[in-house]
Amino acid sequence: MHHRSRTPRLLGAAVAVVLGLGVGVPPALAGPAGDPAADTDPVPGLVAGTDTTAPQLVTGVNEPAPGDAAEAARAHLAAHRERYRVDPAQLVVSGVERSADGRRTVRFEQRYGGLPVFGAAYLVHLAGEGKAQHVESVGGKYFTGLTAPTVQALPDEVLRGLALASVEDGPARTGVTAEDGGPVVLPGGTGRLARHYTVRGTDRTVWEGRAREIYVDATTGAVALAHTVRARAAGAPAVAAAATPAAGLEPAVGTAPDVQGRPTRVNIARLPDGTYQLIDLTRPTALTVYDAGGRDEYEVGGPLPDGVRPVSSPTPDFPASLAAIGAAEAQRNAGAVYDFFRDRLGRDGIDGVGGPVNAVVNVTSGGESLANAYWGSGRMTYGSGNAKYYPFAAALDVSGHEMTHGVVENTAKLVMRDQSGALDEALADYFGNAVEATTLGIPMTDPRAALLGESLCRTGTPQDCAARRLDTGRSTVNDYIGFPVHFSEDASHDNSAIMSGALWDIRRTLDPLLADRLVYRALAEYLTPLDTFVDARNAVLAAGRSLGLTRAQLRTVTAAFDAHGIKEGWERRIGMDSRTLVRSLTVGTQNRPDVVNGRWVMANGEAGFLGILTGTVGSSAEPVRLSPVGDKRSHSAPATDGTVAAWVSQGETTPGRPDWSVLVRPLDGGATRTVHSTTGQMLSGVRVAGGTVAFEAMDFSTGRTLPWLSVNGAPAAPIALPDGHHGQALSLRGDLLAWTERWQEGERTVYAPTVYSLSAGKVVAQYVAGGAGNTVETLAVRTLLTEKRLLWLETPSDRSRGTSIRSGALDGSGVSDLLTGSTTQPRQIDELTASEKAVTFAYAFTWPKGRRVANADLPKLWQLPIEGGTPQRFSCNRGGQYMPAADRGTRVLWADATPGRTDLVMRESAAVTC
Repeated sequence: MHHRSRTPRLLGAAVAVVLGLGVGVPPALAGPAGDPAADTDPVPGLVAGTDTTAPQLVTGVNEPAPGDAAEAARAHLAAHRERYRVDPAQLVVSGVERSADGRRTVRFEQRYGGLPVFGAAYLVHLAGEGKAQHVESVGGKYFTGLTAPTVQALPDEVLRGLALASVEDGPARTGVTAEDGGPVVLPGGTGRLARHYTVRGTDRTVWEGRAREIYVDATTGAVALAHTVRARAAGAPAVAAAATPAAGLEPAVGTAPDVQGRPTRVNIARLPDGTYQLIDLTRPTALTVYDAGGRDEYEVGGPLPDGVRPVSSPTPDFPASLAAIGAAEAQRNAGAVYDFFRDRLGRDGIDGVGGPVNAVVNVTSGGESLANAYWGSGRMTYGSGNAKYYPFAAALDVSGHEMTHGVVENTAKLVMRDQSGALDEALADYFGNAVEATTLGIPMTDPRAALLGESLCRTGTPQDCAARRLDTGRSTVNDYIGFPVHFSEDASHDNSAIMSGALWDIRRTLDPLLADRLVYRALAEYLTPLDTFVDARNAVLAAGRSLGLTRAQLRTVTAAFDAHGIKEGWERRIGMDSRTLVRSLTVGTQNRPDVVNGRWVMANGEAGFLGILTGTVGSSAEPVRLSPVGDKRSHSAPATDGTVAAWVSQGETTPGRPDWSVLVRPLDGGATRTVHSTTGQMLSGVRVAGGTVAFEAMDFSTGRTLPWLSVNGAPAAPIALPDGHHGQALSLRGDLLAWTERWQEGERTVYAPTVYSLSAGKVVAQYVAGGAGNTVETLAVRTLLTEKRLLWLETPSDRSRGTSIRSGALDGSGVSDLLTGSTTQPRQIDELTASEKAVTFAYAFTWPKGRRVANADLPKLWQLPIEGGTPQRFSCNRGGQYMPAADRGTRVLWADATPGRTDLVMRESAAVTC
């Protein structure tokens, strides 16, 4: 909950789920009958869908639908296909949620060709009983226009290898595994068939009990989507079967110490042998606290291993040693959260069907006490804290927060990335604090009510200890953390305060009980996995209508959302000092922009596949597509010399045999020429200059990557390298080609920036990263040719100093440093570009320790003269800045995530100071 580690950087592009309203929306339905002011009704009558013709929300329906709830919901959708644009044959019932007042919400999940569509859920809300049953509202995310293939082109073993290869950081690759989750269709345009893998590694400093959900495009091999989750044991189900207590137990009462060693009353169970366990049998379902016995979180991430049993005692008075693991609080807080959801909101347990509630205490991480708590595998997991923190079970709001994730998991199933991930965290924050305020009788006027985790610290004030607070007044326009939609890191915890602040303001303004029921109904009956902040606003308002809120109360709700900037079009209100060339990119390392003399190229998602676009910096004309339209291939890794563009085309010309090609086409139009085609190699890293095209080819049979060349239209051929050597990260300028050569010397990986003369046909310069005899492995990435020098980055693998930008003579005669890596602030650079005049770079992002992420922590562009000097801020845009491409002079294009989406933008010169 509190601490995060550096997550492994991934290769690949993102799923093309664009935020905003779609087109082709069905006619709006009328507002509620008899409403004299429907045009000013705070509750939307119809909300258009995104990237689909199916509406996101339709309220005020009031049409009869008698019979079984699921059958009635399906029949209603079938009878009104023109209204909803939904094919009932593609819907599978995933559950029926029954609210305390008898309403039913039927949840459907979309299938395409029998395969699940990622994040697609459509809901029908029914009220009344028997013949009086009727549909009140309909909505969710159902994606129309899907035509993606349903049979993968690449073999399973190739896709798995690509998922593993997407982990780029060296330490993250330690012990990395990929568990196959099967095929899935990713939405966006015509969709993309992908295979889902759960990737995890054993280096705890990187993974810290987490895993990466990676979706590899089954046609192109690109990483299409990735996000971080709490790791479960390999092979364990996503939600493990909840353990149930043994038979023959009798309820009893005993004592157990709290975290401060004071005896407290606990409900326990007496076993037939006369011993006792920390199992509460006083509620309709059992609440059980298990003792992990100091086992690692990886070991208890799935079904509980043998030896993990409920906390036990030979007498009703449990031993004093339990104070160190928070066992008594784990039981007490589980009961408080259960009671809150049952008595206040009418929910039958965390899973909604009366399943047992389980918690595991005394969990470690990497041999040390775990200073964290989380929900996973259908139960709570608590660490025992450390010198700073009490056992994490001690805080009721933390328990409420994490157990609310269990409620989300069983209702909306929000995806933990971007706005949906922030929404998940916001709901957990809200209900965690609501549980504590309700249970402990803390009034909403008390500043402590808005603090989360304030009781965990052994020392310090509650304000200093709190992990987050819900009364900071953060808003979208002022405070949204601008991560790109493709990136492996995520700001869900940090952006959550925007939404949780709005929800908390509603609770402070309305009656708290009404607010809790309102937010819960929105969660349980309206939200779907990919919902955004604005979707959540509409869901809360629709839930308010169904609960009978007055017009004044609904306007109070809208005022809270407005105050936090949660309203349609908020992304457009964020100021930027750059010029936007293309909006809403689907970005990743395979579609990095390139630019020469004002002519740029970039791959972007169109109709579910990447296409190659070109434009001119000084022109207001729309970008021109260079790659063919409608050929069902993906086009990526573009490069340009200002006259032509070259790129990789990936697809399946022969069914069942994926192929790759390198294509070349003039920027001003004309015939497209094929430089190289293959079915046995993966092609990438294209570079072009005049009549020369260079690219990287990874041979599937050997796993070896070599640079290839085609000169003046001649067939492409590999450049011979010594056995065991690889050549990657190409740079081409005139007669010279550069790459990073890589080979093994014992256990050490050697990286050597290399310059090759095309006319001489030989290597003319090679520099061993870190210098000869250096025993510390140094990573050299991204070689870059300039007019007079070769540039590259060097980072010691032990991170003892920051990244240096090194400059080598083109004949191998000497090395100098343009920027020396700091030992006091060892920051890693992972972006580098240069012109004849300037070098531009960006530091890699790492999670800050002990505080929330701020926009200032995200990668920003810096520029310095080509001869070296003091770096200056290139742009004052507040969000993340990625994939810079230098043009002539000091001009740079890059992908900027400031506005809550990722745009291609540019500046002519550095802003210097911000």
